[in-house]
Amino acid sequence: MIEFSAIDAARKICDGEITSEDLVRACLDRIDELEPVVGAWIHLDRESALEQARAADERHQSGLATGPLNGVPVGIKDIIDTADMPTENGTVLHSGRTTDHDATLVGLLREAGAVIPGKTVSTELAVYTPGKTANPHDIMRTPGGSSSGSAAAVASFMAPLAVGTQTNGSVIRPASFCGVFGYKPSFGRISRHGVLRQARSLDTVGVFGRSLGDLALIADVLICFDDRDPAMTPVARPEIARIMADAPPVEPNIAFVRTPVWDKAEDGTKDAFRELLDHMGERVDVVDLLPVFDDAHAVHRRIMSAEIAHSFATEYRDGADRLSDQLRALIEEGQNVSAADYEAALEQVAVLSSDLEGIFGDYDAIMTPPAPGEAPLGLESTGDASFNTIWTLCGTPALNMPVLQGVDGMPLGVQLVSYKGDDARLFRTARWLLEFLAG
Repeated sequence: MIEFSAIDAARKICDGEITSEDLVRACLDRIDELEPVVGAWIHLDRESALEQARAADERHQSGLATGPLNGVPVGIKDIIDTADMPTENGTVLHSGRTTDHDATLVGLLREAGAVIPGKTVSTELAVYTPGKTANPHDIMRTPGGSSSGSAAAVASFMAPLAVGTQTNGSVIRPASFCGVFGYKPSFGRISRHGVLRQARSLDTVGVFGRSLGDLALIADVLICFDDRDPAMTPVARPEIARIMADAPPVEPNIAFVRTPVWDKAEDGTKDAFRELLDHMGERVDVVDLLPVFDDAHAVHRRIMSAEIAHSFATEYRDGADRLSDQLRALIEEGQNVSAADYEAALEQVAVLSSDLEGIFGDYDAIMTPPAPGEAPLGLESTGDASFNTIWTLCGTPALNMPVLQGVDGMPLGVQLVSYKGDDARLFRTARWLLEFLAG
């Protein structure tokens, strides 16, 4: 039962084949079994989860209207406010922090009938310093970050779905390391109201699941305009699941892009993608980014450090000695970014995004590695996010698909990227690619 995808679980609950209470109990048993070694959860409320499951079953059995996630467990990253559980943001400075309201996205999940059993581990203030989580495939390796617990919970079958966030590579990278599907939507598509603010120009809510359909299911619930998030605009919902189910009108064109950090890719990653390109043949072209992208990582760093310094000014002022050395140094770096340099960096994003239009005018998606390689050994770092940086900076939607394997037998993903706002076509292209690879 714990191995059901979210789509299968939702359907079986709707058809009366299983109850939400049975599913939630199975997930809680799995948590009891693996949590001591994986450490995916920072807060878990078993009784509340079972009460929510019973309520979902009662709604269904009474013939009342139910949402698309009725009775399905969803893990919530511990930087996202929940009215009934602490939100401690991965830092001792916020230990015991509670709030009397749900984040917008949590309210949407509850409206859709989801069961929220607890909060998953985040790195310190969702930046670099890891929490307690280990990779379920090898507990001596990092699960990635900052959405460490969310990726690990889905990978270890503790929950079929989980929510995370990405400011650099915090959804796509851990999805790759943990061997699950991950989705970072276009910037401004899922509300961040009630979510810890790191860098307002970059922060994006994302999701983890066991299949592409799982991601579409929860994305269609969460993509909803909220005027309390200034990054959002009132545009039509993309209807990802519906469009993903349609066959592409023509066979998609895919560009393989190495990006300026290709030299960081491990030999096993280069070999795996070389074999993938050979297998795809004429269905993929190798495309190089223009030289203007050579500075993209520096631009992202300048924006991120400056905005993090602003967002965490109170934490730095009142508790710098209780921040990690790495976070403290990043805040101090951001404090030294001049207003002129910050504004210039923001202006450069528009230039980079415009140049990407040229690629997406000819191709449906970009294919590129989601990380340098397999999850690194050691839990003192969450790994290198540089293969995600450009796409986060430009606000494009990205998917991780766990279709490759590294030389050590660990998961190795394929990152697929499309033009900003074109999330549904990205899913449709991804479905086509998965079917092609499976065939």
